[in-house]
Amino acid sequence: MALIAIGQQLGSRGTILGQLTAERLGYRFISSTDVLAAAARRYQVTPEQLQLVDERTPHFWERLRTDAVKLYAFYGAMLLKEFVVDRTVVVGRSTPLFVPEGAKHVLRVRTVAPFEHRCRQVAADEKLEAAAAAKRVRDYGQEVRTRLQTMLNADVDDPCIYDFVLNTAAIPMATLAEMLAGATQIAERDSSAESWTRLRDASITAQVRAALFAHPKIGHAPIEVATTNGVVTLNSSALVPPWDELANGIARGVEGVVGVELGIEEPPIPPRAA
Repeated sequence: MALIAIGQQLGSRGTILGQLTAERLGYRFISSTDVLAAAARRYQVTPEQLQLVDERTPHFWERLRTDAVKLYAFYGAMLLKEFVVDRTVVVGRSTPLFVPEGAKHVLRVRTVAPFEHRCRQVAADEKLEAAAAAKRVRDYGQEVRTRLQTMLNADVDDPCIYDFVLNTAAIPMATLAEMLAGATQIAERDSSAESWTRLRDASITAQVRAALFAHPKIGHAPIEVATTNGVVTLNSSALVPPWDELANGIARGVEGVVGVELGIEEPPIPPRAA
């Protein structure tokens, strides 16, 4: 089976393409708004706080970086949890960037369109004058690119990230949906157990990391998380009693975890005064 992760430029109608493709394939369809709402419920934050990672939020740099790291962890954990449910299409601004390397059964798609076309679409969708729509499209594109380079260390405009970059102004939407559905059926045929394991391990890692962030006694403690075949490894110089048992318990409480290993890193020795 396969999954589709669609990222979209503002005004490129990626959501419509995702919905049409999901209908053709009989897949679930999930938008970034759905993921944000689920993350808000799961991690007990308000939807307004999570607007940091939503496509409609401006002024990213007015938020504290520490809050941004935590909220991106919550969003990524919920997104990957949705991904491990088979036969799903997920659409958002940055969705393909969360797909782990080696998850070959997940199609990474980017929808684009010429600037003028996107301006007209945004003007119609948001009932804006032409000048205001052009400013919105231009400013938002720059904002998103800078935000994702900082938070995910990825250039959302890099075509090499994606399996398909689709110009929604050049080809009818129904044709694009048919093409994408056909590619997905090929990906279903070529899906492997190793690819699914990579995705499940990435989902577990993201959920453990988010659970650690959410715990009031752990929070932003520098703990590295990795997962191999369901076994979670936690590495940190902070994992000393009683924090080691607390972190162990948090990790074991995540669905899909089959074991936890602790790696206590020795803190660096401070240089001696001359």
